[in-house]
Amino acid sequence: FTMGFHEFSSPYDWSRIAAYKRTAKAAFGGMIDLSVGSPVDPVPDSVRKALAVAANDPNAYGYPATAGTADLRAAIAEWFSATRNVDLQAIHADVVPTVGSKEGVALMASLLHFGEDDVVVQPKVSYPTYEIGTQLAGAQVLKVDDVADVASWRNVPGVKAVWVNSPCNPTGEVYSAERMAGIVAAAREIGAVVLSDECYALMQWRGAVNGAEGDADSLASTPCALRGDVCLDSAEGVLVLYSLSKQSNMAGYRTAFIAGDESLIASMSAYRKQIGQIIPGPVQAAMAAGLRDLESVKVQHARYRERLGVLVSALRAYGYCTDMPDGALYVWVRAKSGDCWTDMEQLAKIGIIASPGEFYGAPECLRFSATASDEAIASAAERLAR
Repeated sequence: FTMGFHEFSSPYDWSRIAAYKRTAKAAFGGMIDLSVGSPVDPVPDSVRKALAVAANDPNAYGYPATAGTADLRAAIAEWFSATRNVDLQAIHADVVPTVGSKEGVALMASLLHFGEDDVVVQPKVSYPTYEIGTQLAGAQVLKVDDVADVASWRNVPGVKAVWVNSPCNPTGEVYSAERMAGIVAAAREIGAVVLSDECYALMQWRGAVNGAEGDADSLASTPCALRGDVCLDSAEGVLVLYSLSKQSNMAGYRTAFIAGDESLIASMSAYRKQIGQIIPGPVQAAMAAGLRDLESVKVQHARYRERLGVLVSALRAYGYCTDMPDGALYVWVRAKSGDCWTDMEQLAKIGIIASPGEFYGAPECLRFSATASDEAIASAAERLAR
């Protein structure tokens, strides 16, 4: 058994769409890129002010705390209480900030000490970094159609963790509290950890949750793996990941966190300290401000709701069979031709770039991102409807 990072392989290579971008740039009106889910809207004023004020704090000129400042840790707990109906203290959960959610995902299997005989379960159609992170640890990947179908993995030897992603990137699927509770219960039976990626939790577009309609004025949250009815009032064996990239347009700030089982968090934090995976001090202050500024999150929620609506209507006009997603920021469609690359070629001719479904394990689909400006979405809609 060799120590250190292991080899990884993935179809998730953005250079593969370079040729389509060249075609799109030559189209009338130029290219509209709906492929990468990178925010385009302003960072909230509250966040920018907090960053500036903290620029000469002791946490800036001195080394920042790996576990987060007392204020940031309090802000995370407040956020869980205000938006997710979760009391971290009551369920004995701890938190650790991460340098964006991607490194949290990619390092997860390694920081949990998984190795060659260990199996990590994940959805077949999913964010590619789950698989890459498991490969980096030298562990085995088990892809299943639906992780909530616990019979597909519960009796597999060596299962040590199960990735859950709700709302899902790329499909937009949202798990009910009952389905999530089933995953947690089955994982505990076999001593596996539930890794719940909830980065789009406040981007929910359908139905009522906790009595709040999913309208522009509310922040109806999707069910959290740390909610009492899901985890049976205990954080044991459950880790939840969240990011401020989408809710507060802070992708470049690299602000995210892991919350859950205090013994797992303590071990991870010790390793994170040694490898310097620490959010810069002033950014910790900005992150706390972002978590507390729920009014700005509501404004962004309304923007994305509008853009998704326009995009869904336009894609229908173009001939795709689709509807408003249950959650997240993407419209996931089956390719008209049956192959994502053939559709990519056709879309590039009218200047539109989507993300090929092959990146996410479904070469028969495409993903369109609503993380583009109102103008870009409107222009894309106009071209699709022609």
